[in-house]
Amino acid sequence: MLEVICTVFFILLVIGVWIILYDTHHFVVKKYRFASPKIKKPTRMVMLSDLHNYQYGRENNELLLAIDTAAPDMIVIAGDMITAFKKEKFDHTLRFLKTLRDKYPLYYAYGNHEQKIELLKKTYGDMGERFRKGLQEAGIEPLRNGHAALPDRGIVIYGLELEHTYFQRFTKKDMTDAYLDSLLGKCDEACYNVLLAHNPDYFPEYAKWGADLVLAGHVHGGIVRVPFLGGLISPALRLFPKYDGGLYTEDNSQMALGRGIGTHSPKVRALNPAELLVIEQDSADG
Repeated sequence: MLEVICTVFFILLVIGVWIILYDTHHFVVKKYRFASPKIKKPTRMVMLSDLHNYQYGRENNELLLAIDTAAPDMIVIAGDMITAFKKEKFDHTLRFLKTLRDKYPLYYAYGNHEQKIELLKKTYGDMGERFRKGLQEAGIEPLRNGHAALPDRGIVIYGLELEHTYFQRFTKKDMTDAYLDSLLGKCDEACYNVLLAHNPDYFPEYAKWGADLVLAGHVHGGIVRVPFLGGLISPALRLFPKYDGGLYTEDNSQMALGRGIGTHSPKVRALNPAELLVIEQDSADG
């Protein structure tokens, strides 16, 4: 009997290790379609978040192939393409971003890691300055509480950069009704407003502000997905986060929450492969 139990345990262990290794080093392509009469012509976006300096093949060739295969009209990034580690090198990530920018229009909103290396200079030295300069050399100007209007498409893309205290651990900081207006201004309700917001925890506030579509990341799908329960833990160290990945609706707003395209601290995924999101947008009768 003991021999049977040990054999079963060993088999389950091998399966578990295989799942972790596979999910940690592979990604899937997930597609969403959204319709609104505000949208003037079909638009396809590829959304990236939480790459954390990871590479799929040499110079991210595997990831580039998947993006090119999707044939997007533009790239949108919801933050954390790099990792805030003191000795972290991000030259390859900058080359990847430049390759994308050379091929497609690209709209980039910072996550907490890009923000952290800029704010905490005593810890990270000139990392923030070097990364910002690298983006500029790649022809990328991040949307740091700014927006880009695409009038021919009827779309406005906003990039939200929350204060770092909104990423605190264990507890969620309250957000006042006026806070998003103070950062972004009021949105044009005649347009289809796409909000790149790294942190999904404030989706109700984003919806109330007027976002038609929120594209978010940050949570990494909860790192380990527990069957029937969802993602296990968020970066804020909260168990079974409400928003862990997938599609959510709040009043007239929707949120596509990606599970991230990379990993960090710990570099582990289980039953939770990385995701590249393809976002299709069309008129309501398209």
